[in-house]
Amino acid sequence: SPMSFTVTEFESTPNPNAVKCWLGRPISDGPRSFLNAAMAGDDPIAQALFEQAGATTVLFNGDWITVNKPPEADWGRVKSTVKRVLKDAR
Repeated sequence: SPMSFTVTEFESTPNPNAVKCWLGRPISDGPRSFLNAAMAGDDPIAQALFEQAGATTVLFNGDWITVNKPPEADWGRVKSTVKRVLKDAR
């Protein structure tokens, strides 16, 4: 779909439960943070990251996003879901 985003790289961060996802094109004009699912109400991509990837917080900034996950969640599963959510964006 024309709205889709490709994750070009996952970059680890000092926080073991956060990952920076570099995208093939910008997702936002500037920083937009979603500290919980309720804040993502008007953004379908952020909403899907909470609901499907199990994100605890999400930050969009230009051509990257940061996704935080619960400590017990598996990074492999979280990352593959993040990639799918961004690819399937409408």
